[in-house]
Amino acid sequence: MKTVLITGASRGIGRSMAAELARDGWIVAVHYHCHADEAATVAETIRAAGGVAETFCADISDAAQTDALVKEVEKRLSPLTALVANAGILKPQFAAFTSPADWQQHIATNLSGAFFATRAVARLLLRHRNGRIVYISSSAALTGEPLHAAYAASKSGLFGLAKSTARELAASGSTVNIVAPGPVETDMTADTPSDAKAKLLSRIPLGRYAQPVEIARVVRFLLSRDASYITGQILSVDGGMT
Repeated sequence: MKTVLITGASRGIGRSMAAELARDGWIVAVHYHCHADEAATVAETIRAAGGVAETFCADISDAAQTDALVKEVEKRLSPLTALVANAGILKPQFAAFTSPADWQQHIATNLSGAFFATRAVARLLLRHRNGRIVYISSSAALTGEPLHAAYAASKSGLFGLAKSTARELAASGSTVNIVAPGPVETDMTADTPSDAKAKLLSRIPLGRYAQPVEIARVVRFLLSRDASYITGQILSVDGGMT
């Protein structure tokens, strides 16, 4: 049996990853923090299609809650064999006008949350062997974007986390990789002003935003046996943007 915990799985890319992995035979732990109804819908849809999924609520910026989350997943489902650290926030602001509280919130959710989840799951992967961790970063972490200083900094921190944990977990046969999407058609990008969206599209050789399922399928590959010799890598899925 293979069980995956997807943080931030109630909407957007997370929701698509949950559905895609369930179709591939994964038991899915659908994590959410604020969107209980959406998370329940994700799990119900998976079960209606014959899959196995349960919802789990936690604030992953809190280490104790994250530890409890992982224990609850193992109690209610089965031993975890994979983690997809997807939960994140984005508050577009000029760096000069970003408050210390907003900076800390980006770091706490986007980076510390991934670290706390990794810390809790890594011990299990070392024991069970051949585990998988995938972090969802962003093309903004590679190129930088105006109004994204806190977001890009928090997402680029995942690079160092992945490179280090990939080396630490390699002896167990487990892999750690990063997917760095470009712009994706999700709730997070829905409010982008039309002029800003047009400017962004002009920088993407393929000329369009990604669909969430296009990111989900890359994650599915990295969690599969076909990717067993890939670790410590950053996969840009951005239509050629970087």
